[in-house]
Amino acid sequence: MKWKVNIRKEVKVAVILLALSFLIAFSERKIDGLVCKDIVIELDNSRENHFMDEADVLRLVENSGQSIKGTSLDQIDLRAIERKLMQDKHILDADLYGDLKGNLVVKVALRRPIARIVQADAPDAYIAEDGVVMSVSDKYTSRVVLISGAYAKQIIELGDLNKKEEGVKLLSMIEFVNDDKFWKAQVAQLDINSQGRITIFPQVTGQRVEFGKAEDIENKFRKLMIFYKEILPTRGWTRYERVSLEYEGQIIAE
Repeated sequence: MKWKVNIRKEVKVAVILLALSFLIAFSERKIDGLVCKDIVIELDNSRENHFMDEADVLRLVENSGQSIKGTSLDQIDLRAIERKLMQDKHILDADLYGDLKGNLVVKVALRRPIARIVQADAPDAYIAEDGVVMSVSDKYTSRVVLISGAYAKQIIELGDLNKKEEGVKLLSMIEFVNDDKFWKAQVAQLDINSQGRITIFPQVTGQRVEFGKAEDIENKFRKLMIFYKEILPTRGWTRYERVSLEYEGQIIAE
């Protein structure tokens, strides 16, 4: 009986695979020669990124250098359009395909900003969660931690924090701040000098926090929490102008 049951299962699997192959082949034959009637934009905006909308994506597709509407779907170079879309740093991923109704479906996912680079003598920019630097938009301003200082120019020139070890460490620090409810509300700005040393400007307390380089991140924030919870309440919230976390095992306040 076991031998018969196994045979039946194998036959069922074979029939299902055959049916799926038939459907795929049928769909491909239906699409072959089908003329593109319309362009349908599907924008993944679940991350609340409003830098681009469907109209922006549509303009990029229409300006890709190809004639789309009225052209057979199998004659449209979808890969070329995808590459064109991916040139916009706000776009994380793009996928194009033709459906049986004659539509060119364009599915786009957007990057989510986690920090904003601010410069006095040059345009601002955003750092996305994957480390890529992208331009600001007139459509939307994201409330994220600010990055300033001489190192900001280096970040923009780099274009992607993952290209250097210092950038990877800074990305880890930004992620640490954003993942903690208290620090996300408290850390307003990271000012970074040309050597990569960070000064934190907090949202509430007035002390300038000399963090040093983006290393030993958890331990330094642990020391800063001790300063907030145990030192300021007893010594006075306005007594100190700066606090240094750079040296291991020490909290220096002046």
